[in-house]
Parts: sequence; structure tokens; C-alpha cells
Amino acid sequence: MAIDGVFTHFLVDEIDSSITSGRINKIYQLSNNELIFVIRANRVTQKLLISTHPSYARTHLTNLDYIYPKEPPMFCMLLRKHLEGGIIKSITQKGNDRIIMIEVLHTNEIGDKVIKKVIIEIMGKHSNFILVDNDTNKIIDCIKHISPFLNSYRTLQPGANYIFPPSQDKINPFKATRDDFKRIDHTTNNISRELVKTFEGVSPLLAREIMFNTTYPNYEAIYNSFHDLFDTLKIEPTMKITEKRDYYYLFDLKSISGESRLFDTLSKLLDRVFYGKDKKDRIKQQTQDLERFIKNELDKNVHKIENLNSDLEHSEKADEFKLSGELLTANAYMIKKGEKKVQLENYYSPSLETIDITLDPRLDPIENAQKYFTKYQKAKNSVKYILEQIELTKQEIRYFETLYAQIASANINDAMEIRQELEDEGYLKRRYRKKKKNAKPKYETYYDEDGVEILVGKNNIQNEYLTHKVANRNETWMHAKDIPGSHVIVRTTEELSETTIRTAAQLAAFYSKGKQSSSVPIDYTKIKNVKKIAGSKPGFVTYDHQKTIFIDPDEEFILNLSQK
Repeated sequence: MAIDGVFTHFLVDEIDSSITSGRINKIYQLSNNELIFVIRANRVTQKLLISTHPSYARTHLTNLDYIYPKEPPMFCMLLRKHLEGGIIKSITQKGNDRIIMIEVLHTNEIGDKVIKKVIIEIMGKHSNFILVDNDTNKIIDCIKHISPFLNSYRTLQPGANYIFPPSQDKINPFKATRDDFKRIDHTTNNISRELVKTFEGVSPLLAREIMFNTTYPNYEAIYNSFHDLFDTLKIEPTMKITEKRDYYYLFDLKSISGESRLFDTLSKLLDRVFYGKDKKDRIKQQTQDLERFIKNELDKNVHKIENLNSDLEHSEKADEFKLSGELLTANAYMIKKGEKKVQLENYYSPSLETIDITLDPRLDPIENAQKYFTKYQKAKNSVKYILEQIELTKQEIRYFETLYAQIASANINDAMEIRQELEDEGYLKRRYRKKKKNAKPKYETYYDEDGVEILVGKNNIQNEYLTHKVANRNETWMHAKDIPGSHVIVRTTEELSETTIRTAAQLAAFYSKGKQSSSVPIDYTKIKNVKKIAGSKPGFVTYDHQKTIFIDPDEEFILNLSQK
């Protein structure tokens, strides 16, 4: 719980200094529990992210780019009605709790100035966003409703009076006195827990840091350590990277050993900590049906190829049928009609061993031989058919493995293009009217430290477009060797520097099925050496004259790459 009350205290100061007196220009709802307020303050447009996600609840300014839904949900429409165009009057914290209050001066439908209050409760799975009428203290609406049947003390639904969560009768650490520390049982083996129980907004993480600096566990020593930390507190937002997990806090935690990475602001720290985590959940909400379909198709084809291999094994008895027919024909004069089995010498074998041949007693020897020749012809034809089906099924498996890898790192637009591709290929019924042909796929653009532009396709449609429509024939193409991945285009015809090669190769490795592996082989060659496979699905190519570089994918490196 790194976002404790103390963290919130300084986070509120940071947000308040940036956007108070600013105008709320637009509100977007990214998912069931995420909102973005676009605010114009101090001649700068800022984005305030508010998340009530049970695992990633937080509020901070963000520099990340988000894809906004085309159709706003009803809750978002209500917020736009009550808050858009409003001026932020204040941003405060309740005591030292993880509750943030934003007062907004807004003009209502009849032209009156009214104050609406946004209350953000950052409380794990109980996190909530509540819009309250300041004059009546009535709840206008909230993200998570709680009926009186679930909580008789605190109802959270439209029309109910807003009540803060029950007070825990803790001491605000910023107002703590020496006498307050006499409440702590310093004889216990877990004084950190006592600090958490006694002081509002002090998390176990902060309590351990306080005790780390305490020389002797009596109340005087604890007070001195506590007092020293709060009096000399310098905000240095830090991520602490250890072998087992990463930590983050207002300052560098001396009680934890590991690599320290400093950030300019608390908001930038939170952007980095939560980058991709809530995004994955948001995308999963909107694409889980598509992901399930791709996985089912993949599993279906894997099962199909198992059955085909079994059929092939059976069909490969064709030569046995042919041999039986030939031996029956050669020895017809020795066989009587009505026999059920006969033993004949195999004159094709050097050892001339005898083999058993089952007969139909209703047929004469020649008719039995003809029956075996018919079986032989059918088996021979089926082998050819089965081999064709195996090859087609292998192509399907490769195709859906590619899609499955792509959906894992897709944003909403990428996923919708994957759906469009499946519709175009006839796997899915078309849900919407087909996009106009001139709609350009939205691929990723990066720049290495030399300023060289590098393009990355994140699905087959983007890969096809980049390789066959955008790239110059003398530019460089990269792809992870023998595994599903992105087409990466280096947009220069000049000889590539080692820096550019390694940067593009990092992108090819990161945007591939091998992103969690080490020493991923990346092939690269000129675009003129890359050819589309005739009749294949989008993005499938062959290439030659390639070189290979081995790369250990580095997510931190990718995150720090410029995209502007």
C-alpha cells in the first residue's frame, strides 16, 4: 500500500498546485472504473486520471496517451452535464486519509452558479468516485452503488446523503505530539504495526521505514525517528527495484535494498508504476470475447491436426493393401472360394516370409484381390488429401498463434483492427459497417537516440500496410525469427548505426511472442527482399538476404524510447 495517507497528502499538494483554478474542458470514461478529466490550467492542458480499480486505485496527473471510447457511458454523460466547463475551486484531503475532495464551480441549466463536489475514496476494492451536490450534500451519482441493505450506516446511491467512511480515531501524523507516542505499546515485537494502528495514513511500508531509523524501541526513540523523518521529509519520488518486486514511495526507502530510480513528480512516478497494468484490464474488458474466439480457433486447429495425424497413420497402410492384392492375384489358382484366411509367401521380400491375408468367403480370389486394390486406391487418395489438410491446418495454427500473440499487447484500436481482419477473412460476422478503404491503420512510431524513425505494426493489418504500402524498398525490415511478431521498419535508406540496429531489434523482440524470453533472434533485411506469400493472409511474408542479431528484450528501454 504505497499510496497511503502521507503519500496522498503530498500528491494532493502536487495536483492542487497544477490544476486549481483550471477549467474542466472534457471528461472521458475509459472503463468501468477509470476517468480522465482534461483540464486547462495556467495556459497548459493537463489530464487528471481517476481510477477506482480494486488493485490500482489512484488519482494523479498523467502524460500518457489514452484511447477514448467513441460512445461515452451513461455515467460519463452525467459527469459531463454536471462538471464540464466548471472551474476547479479547491483540491483537498480529508484529514490524512486516502480521500480526495475536488470542489467545482459550475453553471447549471438555468444559469445559476453551483458547487459540485467530487469525492475520490482510494480504498482498495472499496474505492469509489462520488459526485455530490455541495448545497444539499446529496449524492448525484457514484461509480459503485451500495444499497442500505448492504450497508445500513453508509448508503452510496443517487439521492442518499453522503457520509464519509467511519473514522478510525487515529492521530494525524502531521499534528502528532510527543505525548501521542505514549499510546504506543513499545514492548511489542511489532512496533511498526502499532504505528499503523495509531497514526492516520501511515502504511506498513512507511512504518517499517520509521523503525529502520530507530536505534532503540522506546517511545522517546520512536518519537525522535518519526519526528526526524517528517521534519526533514524531502519529496523525491522513487521506484525501488528489487529481485522479487518493485516498491515506490515519496522518497528513497533506505529499509529496502535495490536499485533506485528517481522521478520528477509523484504523478510521473505513478504513471510509470501503473503503466500497462490497468491498461491490460481495460483492454481485457473490451476484447475478452475476441481473445476467447482466437483461443478457441487455435485450440480447435491443434485438436484437428492431432486427428489428421491419426488418420494419416491409418491411411499409410495403403502399401499393405496393394501387396495383399498382388499376392492374391499371383496365387489365385491355389485359393478356393469360401476361405476366410490364407497364408501366402511374400515374393517381394528377400526372406520370402509368409503373411496372413483376410478374405471375404463370399468372393472368389480375383474378387478379393480387386477389393484390396480398391482399398489401396482409397487409402492412397486419402493420404494425399490428409497431407493437404495437415498443411492447411498448420497454416491456420500459425495464423491464430500470430493473432493470439498480437491481442496480448494490443490497445483498443489494434484489437478492433484484428476483429476487422477476422471479419474480412470470413471468420467472424461483420458487426459494423465496413470501414472505408482509405482508413489508415494506426501503427506505433518510435525514434532512436539518433533521431531515426522506426515504425512498428502491432497486428497483421498494420504489418501488411507498413511493409507493402509505407516502406521504401531500400529501407530496413525486421522481425523476430520463426515466431509471431511485429513488422518493424527503419525509415532510412542510409547504412544503419549499431544504435539504430539494436533499438529496432529491441522493438522487434518486445513486440513478439518472445518478449519474455532472452536472446531472441531478430532477422533484418532490405524491404526489397521481403515478399508477400501469394494467397496468404495479411502480414505473411517470405524474405532472404537477412542478417540476424540476438536481443534480450528490455521493457524499461522501450518505455523510455521517444515516440514524438
